[in-house]
Amino acid sequence: MSTERGAVSVQEFAARHRVSFGVVWLLVLLLGGATAVAGLGRLDQSFTASGGPGHRANQAVQERYGNGAAVAPLVAVASWPGGVDVRASGAAVRFGAAVERAAGRGARTVSFASTGDAGFLGADGRTVYALVYPGAGKPDLAGLAVVEETAVALRAGLRAALPEAGVEVTGVLPLQHDSALVGPGPVALVVKAGCAVGLLLLLFLVFRSPLGVLAPLLLAAVTSVGALLLVEAAAGFTEVSFVVVYLVPVTALVLSVHRWARPTGPAAARSAVVAGAAGAAACGVLVLFPAGFLRSVGLGGLAVWVVGTAVTLTLAPVLASMGRGAPARGAAPGRPWSAVPVGSPAVRSSAMGVAPGAGPVAVRWRAFAAGAVGLVLLFLFAGAAAQLRVGNPEARSLVAAGPARDGLDRLVAAGVPSGVLNPLEVLVPEGGDAAAVAERAARVPGVLLAAAPSAGEWRRGGTALVVVVPAGEPMTAAGAATVSALRSALGDGPVLVGGSGVVDHDLVDGVYWLLPYAVPAAALAAFGVLAAFGSVGAAARAVPVAVLASVAPAGALALLWQEGPAGTGAVTGWVPLVVGGFAFCVSLDRSVASAAGGPERAGPVAAAAGALAVLAVGVGPQVELALLVSGFAMAAVLDALSGRWSVGKPRVPGPATLTSPLLV
Repeated sequence: MSTERGAVSVQEFAARHRVSFGVVWLLVLLLGGATAVAGLGRLDQSFTASGGPGHRANQAVQERYGNGAAVAPLVAVASWPGGVDVRASGAAVRFGAAVERAAGRGARTVSFASTGDAGFLGADGRTVYALVYPGAGKPDLAGLAVVEETAVALRAGLRAALPEAGVEVTGVLPLQHDSALVGPGPVALVVKAGCAVGLLLLLFLVFRSPLGVLAPLLLAAVTSVGALLLVEAAAGFTEVSFVVVYLVPVTALVLSVHRWARPTGPAAARSAVVAGAAGAAACGVLVLFPAGFLRSVGLGGLAVWVVGTAVTLTLAPVLASMGRGAPARGAAPGRPWSAVPVGSPAVRSSAMGVAPGAGPVAVRWRAFAAGAVGLVLLFLFAGAAAQLRVGNPEARSLVAAGPARDGLDRLVAAGVPSGVLNPLEVLVPEGGDAAAVAERAARVPGVLLAAAPSAGEWRRGGTALVVVVPAGEPMTAAGAATVSALRSALGDGPVLVGGSGVVDHDLVDGVYWLLPYAVPAAALAAFGVLAAFGSVGAAARAVPVAVLASVAPAGALALLWQEGPAGTGAVTGWVPLVVGGFAFCVSLDRSVASAAGGPERAGPVAAAAGALAVLAVGVGPQVELALLVSGFAMAAVLDALSGRWSVGKPRVPGPATLTSPLLV
């Protein structure tokens, strides 16, 4: 009860000093927002798994050569009319020379002209391609912009130099860039607008006032800014991935709507603190694991729980006091609530999600049926998560049309496998024999070609780079097998295997293998806090469902995207981690609130708000963004469907509290 009294005291103190607290949080929103935006550059923007052998190799290549490494190269491709043999006519040599001139200063290029390797020629005899590593390409946003600029200049230079040939520039980044340029079509724009309007309408119908629409959005904005400031401060001491920028605001929105929809009073205040402590403990455990993505998800979730709880206890009473009516002790004024005792049949029925007046047998059976259906769905999708393939989506799924897609189609039509878009780079140390390494790599099954260019840009300070082109894309089973076989063939010695093709492999080896340890550890931390401050029964209901909720979206993503009509072949590796962290947090918060007597429909309202918000922002042709947005939406929907299973008997904290008339 001391936790409850302390939380209520903080709320009452904030309500009495609402002007001071309002000004402080307004400054956090405005000044903190500007600071947070300026500090985004402190976050790691490479989206790669740090700490793994591939990451170490890419760092070494970047430091020594200044480009390449984790950034997939541009692929220039040219086709001559039928009857032209690019090798016999010298067209392949002229193409290589034109690529070197058009690539720009500091670029590294490799082609048939520089290696004599027939792997750079199409099976049709009239197509040739080259790999181009732009001079300033780094795995961050600025570096990717340089790659895009180089692609434009390269395409223009080659078309001017080879007017008789069909020339295109493709690659992973150009394909993604063309997808972004397409923009949402008319149908997508209508859907986005409908979701935005639907979000506002939902909030208005539930809370029945303009304040009810603005307050949860403002709570979410302040929580997001405060959490990002904490994360960026932590980035000064440890590596934090840019993925937190996606995790923080969506989680903050759902938690803010859910907490604004709760009944006010001692029980709600206590449940906010307990849920915040349990969630912070779980996320804090993730921070301890030696994997960048897990640490980043843990830091993001921890920051949201800390700031969100502070906002709930201090800013929410301030906003509530802006409404009409005088507050009762322990109740936040101004919300369109009707006074209903928590222990009354109306609230007990509300907590189970059925209409007041329904008989106890009907209440139990309806709650059991709803919870059982949701729980079965969680189990089914969690089981499907075993089919998840981690990696960037296959190249063919990134964009349907555009110059980069034309180049990819030209390659494939000429018999060149799409694995050329994600080559490997082998760093040979001083004193090593690059030609011998290339010869050994060429014998590895699944390798299309391996070459050791002799040009100066491929050799620095006694070291040398060998380019290895696999036939299969790295997210495919064949591509992953090639990476493993190449590493085995070259041994664990001083030769380092890097390049864009190892990123997915390292994500599996460096992050996903930790999940069987990280998820139970986080769950135990949350269970311990809930059991200590609540009850073992409530913890036993809330935590397992939250764990299932964190795993199920991965299965849903695999079924929808990897195996579904889109046929991406894989799911971007960091997306299930971010979505899983989000799902765990919102499920835990909803379960704790429900066990404390909160209206059970508050969970679905918050879930619907989150789903509408992410769809309003993210609906469009960009595959990776669509993966993330659909993951968030499915996680919210699954939690809303399964929520009633973890509802326990409500506590009866006092004689009277307030609850929303629409949620009863």
